[in-house]
Amino acid sequence: MLYVILVLLSTSAMADDPEEKQPQIIYKEKTEIDFEGLEIEGELIKPQGSLLLDRRAATFNPLIKLRKDFDQEMDDSVNEIK
Repeated sequence: MLYVILVLLSTSAMADDPEEKQPQIIYKEKTEIDFEGLEIEGELIKPQGSLLLDRRAATFNPLIKLRKDFDQEMDDSVNEIK
């Protein structure tokens, strides 16, 4: 008897209500924020000038060699077509 009641309660609890729909979210195409009515105070923080002047470009040992031309491969491909 207890088993029958549990089966009946569990099946009704798992049933989805077909009338419930997921809410559709619509976002605005563009958001504008107007700061004209506000007074914003702040302090501009920049790195010291010596950091910018002492910075050098990093040099790396190249692991690949860039080729200037592919003449031999072009000649070989033309010969393969003939």
